[in-house]
Amino acid sequence: MYLIKKFFISGVIAFVITSTIHAQDFAEEFESLINTEKPTLLPEKMLISQRVLWGEKGLLRKTGIVKLSLENREKELVVREKMLKAHQIIGYITFAGMIYQGILGGKLYNGDYSVYEAHKTLGKVVTVSYFTGAGLSLFTPPPLVNRKREGLSNIRLHKILANVHVPAMIVTNIYADKQYEKRSYKEIHKASAYTAVASYTLAMFTIIFDF
Repeated sequence: MYLIKKFFISGVIAFVITSTIHAQDFAEEFESLINTEKPTLLPEKMLISQRVLWGEKGLLRKTGIVKLSLENREKELVVREKMLKAHQIIGYITFAGMIYQGILGGKLYNGDYSVYEAHKTLGKVVTVSYFTGAGLSLFTPPPLVNRKREGLSNIRLHKILANVHVPAMIVTNIYADKQYEKRSYKEIHKASAYTAVASYTLAMFTIIFDF
């Protein structure tokens, strides 16, 4: 209980800090959109998931659900801010769940099967929250411009770590039930779970500290 409270308090503090930073970035981006005579409505580079939905020839544009216009882009930036804030909140919840899941997993691995049901249930909750948070990040409307930074930045490192914890989470879930079939499967499940938690923890720190 003490650990959960500690992680919750840390999460609240981190959320306040990161929300302030992102709010400032959003305000600057929104102001530049309004003040530019001929604004560029879409950035040159976007995630594939963003391009599929929000690109000039994306599904939302082609179907006419959200036409590409200055007015709509202003609204999209507001939606983007809300989705990224939700992504952060869910991220902290997922992080706390992962830590507790790791504690239960360690007990289960050492033969304490009394925590099996709790471990299994929490695993499903963490999986849902994890991929929900990931979806909010992947499918959020694109920014107005992509800020270019030389060298390794916190955002770039955050994306690099995502390439580690996403496949690790997938492998962890694939071997969640298979681990009881073979000893080797149990080792794979354990290794992928620890990899997911470690890389996800580092990813959380990258959004707290701006560099």
